[in-house]
Amino acid sequence: MALPLMPKATAVWLVENTTLTFEQIAEFCGMHELEVQAIADDEVAVGITGMDPVVKGQLLADEIARCEGNPTARLKLRPSENPIPQARQKGTRYTPVSKRHDRPDGIAWILKNHPEVTEAQICKLLGTTKPTIGAIRDRSHWNAQNIKPRNPVTLGLCSEADLEKAIALSGNRRSLMAQMNATYSESAASVPPAYHDDDDEDDRRG
Repeated sequence: MALPLMPKATAVWLVENTTLTFEQIAEFCGMHELEVQAIADDEVAVGITGMDPVVKGQLLADEIARCEGNPTARLKLRPSENPIPQARQKGTRYTPVSKRHDRPDGIAWILKNHPEVTEAQICKLLGTTKPTIGAIRDRSHWNAQNIKPRNPVTLGLCSEADLEKAIALSGNRRSLMAQMNATYSESAASVPPAYHDDDDEDDRRG
C-alpha cells in the first residue's frame, strides 16, 4: 500500500490536529497502532515537526472529515503528481538534474539539524561531494547567500526511511564512541602507579 511521503511527520500532524483513531492513523502511515499511541504520549517522534498532508496534496480535508465521522473508515491517499524517490541498495545516489539546485538546501538542513551525520553519509544520501559539504558548512559556497536549510525528504532528494537510517547509524556510532572513551578512561584510572623500590633508589644514589 502506498504511504505518505513522510509517514512519521504525517502521523504527528494527524495526532495533533484530528480526532482520527490511532488505528486509522497507523494504517494510513504504515505504522503500528502502539507507535501512534506513543507519539500521542510524547514517547517517540519527539522533535519531529508535523507535516500537513492536506497542504502537501496527499489528503483531502473532506477525506479526513469522512474518517473522523466513521472510526471503521480508512483514509485514502491521493495519487502523487511527483515521483517518490526509490531507495538504492549500493553506491552514491543519483540526483535528477531538476533537483540538483535544491541539493545545497538539503545539505544545509542536515548540517544544521543533524550535525552527527558524517560527510560520507551525506554524500551517499544526497549524491554530493565532501568539498561541496565543506563549502556549505563554512559558507564559502558560491551560492551561500541563497542557501536555505530545507528538509531533503520534502525536496525529493531522498526518502524518509533513508534519512532516518543515516541519523540512527550516526547516533549508534556516537554512542559506541562514548562507551569506548568511557571504558578507556576507566581502564586508565585503574592502572596502579609505577612501583619504586626505596632500596633501588638508594643504590642509584650511592
